[in-house]
Amino acid sequence: TDVTNLTQNASIDSQPAFSPDGRKIAFRSNRNGNREIYIMNADGSEPTRLTMNAAPDDSPTVARGSN
Repeated sequence: TDVTNLTQNASIDSQPAFSPDGRKIAFRSNRNGNREIYIMNADGSEPTRLTMNAAPDDSPTVARGSN
């Protein structure tokens, strides 16, 4: 019931995908002018761009790791 904006960015951030352990969120953003995939901690800290392509990137997913 308490909604919180985690990205605090004026860009369009969408398509969130939580990691299986709930600690990370992958998402799509156009914050650099192109749709790229980012990942951040579930509290919104440390957003990191994962892709850097001329073509738009969409539909992020987070796979379960072996650790």
